[in-house]
Amino acid sequence: MRLKLGILSAAFAVLAAPAFAQELTKDLKKGAPDLKSAGPLAFGPEGILFVGDPIGGAVFALSTEDTKGNPEDVKLNVPALDEKIASALGIAPNDLLINDLSVNPATGKAYLSVSRGRGPAAVPVIVVVDGAGKISELSLKEIAFGKAVLPNPTGEGKSRAEAITDLAYADGRVIVAGLSNEEFASNLRSIPFPFKAADPGTGVEIFHGAHGRFETKSPVRTFALYTVAKQQNVLAAYTCTPLVRFPLDELKPGAKVRGTTVAELGNRNRPLDIIVYQSGGKDYALMANSSRGVMKIALENIEAQKGITEKINDKAGQTYETIGSLKGVLELDRLNKGNAVILVKDGGGPTNLQTIPLP
Repeated sequence: MRLKLGILSAAFAVLAAPAFAQELTKDLKKGAPDLKSAGPLAFGPEGILFVGDPIGGAVFALSTEDTKGNPEDVKLNVPALDEKIASALGIAPNDLLINDLSVNPATGKAYLSVSRGRGPAAVPVIVVVDGAGKISELSLKEIAFGKAVLPNPTGEGKSRAEAITDLAYADGRVIVAGLSNEEFASNLRSIPFPFKAADPGTGVEIFHGAHGRFETKSPVRTFALYTVAKQQNVLAAYTCTPLVRFPLDELKPGAKVRGTTVAELGNRNRPLDIIVYQSGGKDYALMANSSRGVMKIALENIEAQKGITEKINDKAGQTYETIGSLKGVLELDRLNKGNAVILVKDGGGPTNLQTIPLP
């Protein structure tokens, strides 16, 4: 999960700058966070890594103390990363599950949330990969951390993994997507940081063009934060594949908000990850998908989109091109001004970590 802020050049500099060092980490307490799972990841200032724990129904803030470096000098290229991580953890590759990837914008190091083992006994681990390809484990035995417990995550069982599907940091808040146990199950939360008690979040509704109906129970699969007409928005992607925007300032506790469906990008598809960036003076979203490759989505005039409110048989709204050279991409994140980092698996082979130029 990832640096997903727009406009990117300014936002990237804000997170990378150490000007407010120790202002946020001083509110964290040292100890051993009781992570039940390690899912979506996102970085905030001062090397703070936010970790979604869907099984535990909580969001953790971890002080990595990783604040000095130059991501412009970094290229992350590690072949067979999954095999190397498994070896470092002393397990077989089949017993490793990589859940998310996030790059520290201050240093260019890659952080991955992984499960050591499978099923209920799996142990959550945070793995770090530096510019030299060295793999290490972020120790959780004595680390400064904070915790926000979600008051209404979706229930136990298979759906609990969707209690937190993605997260991002913006302007003193952690934005969390997932499912709640409310009538409007699809939920976006805006949790103040340093953490206070998390509120019930905002129930969100969308019009799903491929299905031809309004929906409130489908979770946001991945999202990016993007400034539209000087207003920050959540740009959210759903399965099968509507792209929807929600103004960030409308995410009020207990409110119900209907998003604007700005694109239908094709059915029988699950979005995996998304970032926003600039190229040639224009804004784009880069989105990896389960069955439709990597899309470069034009964000020009997105504020003028009134929204899709009728059944769509194929595609509509914001236009995109498929980047044919990028196949098997599972995760992606912004590395620096001109490059991204991807986790890619080609067929039945190993999973590789690669640096690519932003298209």
